Amino acid sequence: MGKPSVEQLRERVRGAVITPGSDTYDEARKVNNAMIDRRPAVVVRCANAGDVMTTVDFAREAEADLAVRGGGHSVPGFGTCDGVVADLSGMRGVRVDPGRRTARAEGGTTWGDFNAATHAFGLATTGGIISTTGVGGLTLGGGIGYLCRGLGLSCDNLISADVVTADGRFLVASEQEHEDLFWALRGGSGNFGAVTSFEFRLGPVKDIYGGPILYELEHAEAVLRAFRELIADAPEELGGFPAFQIAPPLPFIPEDRHGEPFILIVACWAGPLDQGERAVKVFRDMAPVVAEHVGPMPYPALNSAFDALVPPGLQHYWKANFVTELSDAAIAAHLEHAPRLPVVNSTVHIYPVNGACHRVAPDATAFAYRDATFAMVIAGMWPDPADNEANIAWVRDYYAAIAPHSEEGGYINFMAGDDQDRIRTNFKGNYDRLVEVKRAYDPGNLFHVNQNIKP
Repeated sequence: MGKPSVEQLRERVRGAVITPGSDTYDEARKVNNAMIDRRPAVVVRCANAGDVMTTVDFAREAEADLAVRGGGHSVPGFGTCDGVVADLSGMRGVRVDPGRRTARAEGGTTWGDFNAATHAFGLATTGGIISTTGVGGLTLGGGIGYLCRGLGLSCDNLISADVVTADGRFLVASEQEHEDLFWALRGGSGNFGAVTSFEFRLGPVKDIYGGPILYELEHAEAVLRAFRELIADAPEELGGFPAFQIAPPLPFIPEDRHGEPFILIVACWAGPLDQGERAVKVFRDMAPVVAEHVGPMPYPALNSAFDALVPPGLQHYWKANFVTELSDAAIAAHLEHAPRLPVVNSTVHIYPVNGACHRVAPDATAFAYRDATFAMVIAGMWPDPADNEANIAWVRDYYAAIAPHSEEGGYINFMAGDDQDRIRTNFKGNYDRLVEVKRAYDPGNLFHVNQNIKP
């Protein structure tokens, strides 16, 4: 039997099948990172789980590379390839069950979609920092965000997942069925199948008290030391993170300071609103404040506050590590490299991952770094490809200075395309078990366009 044709594929799916020469081809092949320039043989804009099953079968039978795309935010561009792309971005339905405090989201849902649906019921789950990020990619890699100290990681709130495996089967993975697959999906990234639906546990979060607080770089050491001490045993409703950022032209920042680098803390108090001002005061007391935009706001407003800094079409190159102890030596390395931020889009974030994240055993899910206090990322993002060499060098030099003061592994969702040699350390003690699950569900490594766990 010969390989299937694109015409046969087109007859079997509900969604659009886009090939080179189609009017929409150039748009369909794009991902957020403009550094990635792949030319897929076919992009299937899947309309439902059946389309995903058909597309997986087609890629396997055609012996083609297969990429699964949700939000398209993968920094290495894993949402595309030169073979077959299963584009789930049209599958964005969210159904909230307020009585059970759960929500089911289709595989192409963004966190903006998800938050809009759950906020109406005064509910939320941990979901990233940028609202255009896909629910799928973030959750499968672990899921760090504003609410993780109180609610745990996104993957810790996953109740079940509908998965299309490499042999085209549709499985439900949960604590009750296909438990090994469910374990691996929670932190093992896209290695085990295409997830068409996620069911999450929700917490009572509607409005939060928070926002960005900017300080002069000369106070960066004091701010980082103070944050390090505070976050060790702060109330778990207190989230947020320190960051280095060039000031964008926003009205709350003095106009004559636009374009200058600052250290900031993005605060998020998710407890009772009437306690918010007092809770956030600990950040204001760390150093003299240059500018702030802090107060009560809907949680979705904070989750989308930085979207404008990360539009589609930037060049992306990132490096990251987990950090158990933010040592004085690590802080010194930050102070040396952070002031050289190349453009307003680039940033450095130091996310706390303690609190509820630490109450999950390191082998309970695939996300192994349960003893880490921080997940640090140097997110190089800039508009002009002419600056690639210089800006990639800034990220690499910064990373080289930080790495000796960090854990060997990093958060899988922050890994670059040249980080494949770090796969084992990124999964720490869980790697061998992940290989076993990979062999069980994808022995031919069909799902290899990712930070790949080889069977």
